[in-house]
Amino acid sequence: MRALVCKEYGPPESLLIEEIDDPVAGDGQILIQVAAAGINFPDVLSIAGKYQVKTPTPFVPGNEAAGTVLSVGAGVTRYAVGDQVIVNSKGGAFAEKVVADQNFTMHLPAGLGFELGAGFTVTYGTSYHALKQSAELLAGETILVLGAAGGVGISAVEIAKSMGARVIAAASSDEKLEFARESGADELINYSTQDLKDTVRELTGGDGVDVVYDPVGGELADAAFRALAWHGRYLVIGFASGDIPKFQANIALLKEASVVGVWWGTWAAKNPRLQIQNMKELGDLIRKGALTPRVTESYRLEDFKEAFEAITSRRARGKVILRMQ
Repeated sequence: MRALVCKEYGPPESLLIEEIDDPVAGDGQILIQVAAAGINFPDVLSIAGKYQVKTPTPFVPGNEAAGTVLSVGAGVTRYAVGDQVIVNSKGGAFAEKVVADQNFTMHLPAGLGFELGAGFTVTYGTSYHALKQSAELLAGETILVLGAAGGVGISAVEIAKSMGARVIAAASSDEKLEFARESGADELINYSTQDLKDTVRELTGGDGVDVVYDPVGGELADAAFRALAWHGRYLVIGFASGDIPKFQANIALLKEASVVGVWWGTWAAKNPRLQIQNMKELGDLIRKGALTPRVTESYRLEDFKEAFEAITSRRARGKVILRMQ
């Protein structure tokens, strides 16, 4: 089968398309014919050898895909050959075939399509866990979403709205903010032209926000942390800016605020029953029309360099997809 292979750590341009052996489904696993796979910022870090867990080379990157079940391993009870599914594969998704654990698999919701499905598991799985289990977001609370037009950011906007929260979307351009508004954001902040902390204060009558959802890090983090309300929760999602922030502990003391790390993949592996329930609930929200996964850029496997450039330049709005078929 064809696959995108990382032979040595470096930029996405160093990846190679090669013919490699087909994977085989083990116990509790399914093998799928990949139709499309989603690209996420952690993929860029993984290829560069900078992710929290370093994958030994050579390896096939990619952690989410959609396609058709080709075979199932022993103990698989929820899926059969021919089923159309979405998977979180923990590597190997940028290939024509990939294996995934059945606990990290869900049936493709009717009408979603492979490309939309391929951009679903990591972003929506991360945001749903972050807002449900990590922040325990309540209806009527206010949440500030940084990087609100990116893959995880836009999923956080949608999920927070579905949970009854007031959403303040923050992004670096008016175009990105309009995208966030179309996805349900109540208020908008362009942090290229507006002071983040002062604008949050104005929008909340001086109270601050109950939750900050931060996949960006960097210089915005301090202002967003200071914009928290009493008993606010700051969700550390990732560091798309490339810089890991350092928080002032006195601010946490004065506000009795919490800094909560969110690492969805590890949480899901440690809590498979809750993970399955989360994915079921997300599927229900899609079927009800409360969530609408958005793919804004789609590329053939051969055009992977352009696909990754959309991520590394932080140009992408919504999801970027690689097509295998």
